[in-house]
Amino acid sequence: MSSAVPTRPTVGVLALQGDVREHLAALTAGGADAVPVRRAAELAAVDGIVIPGGESTTIGRLLEVFGLLEPLRAAVSNGLPAFGSCAGMILLASQILDGRDDQPLLGGMDITVRRNAFGRQVDSFETEVDVQGVAGGPVHAVFIRAPVVERTGESVQVLAEVGGRSVAVRDARRLATAFHPELSGDARMHEMFVRIVRESL
Repeated sequence: MSSAVPTRPTVGVLALQGDVREHLAALTAGGADAVPVRRAAELAAVDGIVIPGGESTTIGRLLEVFGLLEPLRAAVSNGLPAFGSCAGMILLASQILDGRDDQPLLGGMDITVRRNAFGRQVDSFETEVDVQGVAGGPVHAVFIRAPVVERTGESVQVLAEVGGRSVAVRDARRLATAFHPELSGDARMHEMFVRIVRESL
């Protein structure tokens, strides 16, 4: 007997650093049952995972401390849908530029990402971005010490650019943005991810 795809999939938010509450709220508005994830058992119970912004090396160390690095790396490698924003984009990359040699990555997306490509905290900015696959006009994007995607593999589609630089990408089961969609009050990027999760079930 086949099981029906849930109308509201369960999507976790890695709750070690970053805008966890804002992601949970945006996922709920986007059509998911959203839960925080801090343990491997919680990770095993979700249909998709959001990796928030923050500081990518710190998040990597916290993943190791909480015993989540290898389980999350394996889950993403095995097809768990993942959405990384800002530092989350860095962690999902297969390669990073201007990073630390000992920085742990989750990998999963065939992209090369440059850290802090738009400058330091004082260079943070907001702008309107047209995102392929998002209806209803531009997305208000908040960039905070944001990375950019310098290279995409054949499986990766560029969804948005700012000044000719790639700031949103996706493949079949992963989505990544250099900006913080959870801070805009606009749940459309999260809706896109919830659709990716549904399609994977």
